[in-house]
Amino acid sequence: MKAIVHDRYGPPDVLRFQEVDKPVPAGHEVLVRVRAAAVNARDWHFMRGDPYLARAAFGLRAPKVRIRGTDFAGVVEAVGGDVTRFRAGDEVYGEVEGAFAEYVSVPDDLVERKPANLSFEQAAAIPLAGNTALMGLRDEARVQPGQRVLINGASGGVGTFAVQLAKSFGAHVTAVCSPRNAELVRSLGADHVVDYTREDFTRAGQRYDVVFDLVGNRSLADLRRALTPAGTLVLSGGGVSEGGSLVGPIGLVVKGRLLARFVRHRVTTLEAVPSAANLATLRELAEAGTLTPVIDRSHPLSETAEAIRYVEQEHARAKVVLTA
Repeated sequence: MKAIVHDRYGPPDVLRFQEVDKPVPAGHEVLVRVRAAAVNARDWHFMRGDPYLARAAFGLRAPKVRIRGTDFAGVVEAVGGDVTRFRAGDEVYGEVEGAFAEYVSVPDDLVERKPANLSFEQAAAIPLAGNTALMGLRDEARVQPGQRVLINGASGGVGTFAVQLAKSFGAHVTAVCSPRNAELVRSLGADHVVDYTREDFTRAGQRYDVVFDLVGNRSLADLRRALTPAGTLVLSGGGVSEGGSLVGPIGLVVKGRLLARFVRHRVTTLEAVPSAANLATLRELAEAGTLTPVIDRSHPLSETAEAIRYVEQEHARAKVVLTA
């Protein structure tokens, strides 16, 4: 099969579209013929080994995982002997390492049936970003009807889902984004839009019950200034960080965990863990029309390097997908 492979860290040019062995599903795995995959910020972080501190997990000298990508949607081709939830021909989606390939073998607890009303491209856009938004707002922030929620980075992959989910939870949503994306986030349900090129939301005087930070470029003091006295700050890394390429967003997350012990605000750092249960929830929301993926552009799998370059340079809004 064809896959996107890299054996060293670096710019998108290190990625190669080449022939590799087709995976064979183990007992609790499902073999999926990938029809579409989605690019996430983590893909270029892994590709570059950035931040350097994370190479302790990525692989010190070279990537431990050679095939990039996590989000996919496709059709089940075969199942392991212990799998009972799926059979050949089922349309599914999920999140697992190695998704930038024609086939991927996935543990059955990381895959779920695809939303029936969505294309493969739309479904592939959901898993990582949708799960991050869901866990950040539902599990960490515990958003309640009537609360004021600010989403910093509202036009990105996670942000576009977060705006929709916060509205579905009954919140009043303020979206922070660039002026070119203002109409997009309004169309997704944002009640108010802050143009970060003209206004600093941390100094505008408005206070929020929840600040969901998806950018990582503001200090904790700034972010807390925008909270009500009993407000919640949810930190979810981001592509930019005050820590730079050595520690990246890890620095802000560590500071957040330390600070949480000493302040009255609730400060929480999000670790979005893939699960079939959350994929099922996201599928139900999509089928109900509550959640609609936004796709900026699509590329064939062979053009993955160009797709990642586009995302890395921060021109993308919402999701960029690959078709296999």
